[in-house]
Amino acid sequence: MSERETHLVELVDDDGLVIGETTVATAHQPPGRLHRAFSVLLVDPEGRVLLQQRAAVKTRFPLRWANSCCGHPLPGQSLTEAANRRLAEELGVDPVDLTEVGVYLYYAEDPATGRVEFEYDHVLRADVPADLVTRPDPDEVADLRWVDPGAVVADLDAHPREYAPWLGGVVNRLLHPTDASRPGVPATEAPERSGGR
Repeated sequence: MSERETHLVELVDDDGLVIGETTVATAHQPPGRLHRAFSVLLVDPEGRVLLQQRAAVKTRFPLRWANSCCGHPLPGQSLTEAANRRLAEELGVDPVDLTEVGVYLYYAEDPATGRVEFEYDHVLRADVPADLVTRPDPDEVADLRWVDPGAVVADLDAHPREYAPWLGGVVNRLLHPTDASRPGVPATEAPERSGGR
């Protein structure tokens, strides 16, 4: 078991309110416990997104293509701090400015490993330069590629088993941002809110 599997995550209800905490490993054992997570999409000036192929040693959905970076904030940790930590660990990317474009709540069982994803997933976007320097960790990332998000959606329909099951929802939040405080509600229909995370 990797050290990260022993890290704590926030257990949440369907509205994202914290109701407890447990380890990463326990949260992903069947039947799964709903917990806070984040998915980062790095977007270049042409609007392409960076996808990563998850390393073979990943405990959930290995060798499937996913968004740029994923992870879990520690209890009480800000999403931006946690996401920039994982971007550095997985991709060797320096800190970036992140914007939350929505929340995606999903459940998925991994037939290959027997683990479960049950996540209240904050989708974060960062606009990055065309010459972004990456130094991927081979224990995290098998491969990287820049793709048009529309092409991702089309290929997900044609070859779903090549992709992590959450990628469609994450890309959808990028293409159709929602109010992060109200999952599924388009930002244009959401009431104005003050403050931040």
